[in-house]
Amino acid sequence: MHHSCYTVPFPPRHRFPIGKFAALKAHLDRGPFADRFRHVVPEPADAALLERAHTPDYVADVLACRLDPTAIRRIGVPVTPPVVMRATASVGGTVAAVEAALDRGIASNTAGGSHHAHAGFGAGFCVFNDVAVAACHAHATGRAGRVVIIDLDVHQGDGTARILEDQPWAVTFSMHGARNFPVRKARSTIDIELPDGTGDAAYLDQLEDALPGLLDAPRPDLVIYLAGVDPHRDDRLGRLALTDRGLAAREHLVLDRCLARGIPVATVLGGGYDEDVEALARRHALAIETAVRLAEAYRL
Repeated sequence: MHHSCYTVPFPPRHRFPIGKFAALKAHLDRGPFADRFRHVVPEPADAALLERAHTPDYVADVLACRLDPTAIRRIGVPVTPPVVMRATASVGGTVAAVEAALDRGIASNTAGGSHHAHAGFGAGFCVFNDVAVAACHAHATGRAGRVVIIDLDVHQGDGTARILEDQPWAVTFSMHGARNFPVRKARSTIDIELPDGTGDAAYLDQLEDALPGLLDAPRPDLVIYLAGVDPHRDDRLGRLALTDRGLAAREHLVLDRCLARGIPVATVLGGGYDEDVEALARRHALAIETAVRLAEAYRL
């Protein structure tokens, strides 16, 4: 799923690398799997869909661009009509990826992963929580009785955890840097906090140990995988030490474990803050390209 409005004008030198979305699309278009992608332009989410996970007042205020300055500062990005359009399209992309995964086994959104947005406010560059909206939508429409969120962004998925904390059908798993944003952590169903400098071997060992508990007994009907690349050693907001090879191994581990069990999985982008957007695009592409390879291996 990709929408041209995933890239919108941002203030110069803003900390959020908005150019990575266009760079990712360009990388995928010239990559080895370019002829095997089925590109879909998602419909932006409307108010009714957004209210699956957000309060009606917050949705109305964002759509009308009438958030107060304090709320905008908490989000950390300007809340302008193009940014709102981008946020709604990103939610629509994740919902469409979830529906496609439920139909075909695996699908990806080239944006999404806005896991710091809470029911009634945005935070940490996140306006709407696309993962929570998509999970609630899949459950409310009867397509997924049990949903597991695997969040491997370096920052805890606090908004997702709080939105879904009282939903018995949802399992939220977050493996993140212990000393990273947010300062006040939420309580996911399962949290694994990693010390600064954690590298490939220790990271992958922790993840491999955790996956059976998430994917077996009971087996979920859907996994939404937030494949943030900010645990990379070169990420300026990360503080962990994964390499490109470690990230590639992580993507294969998560996606293969899901597909081997016949569990539909939708991937979303998550965080990544390298100033080199081309390097960032290559890292974000790992999950999507791995999804293509495994879809062919499993004949999906």
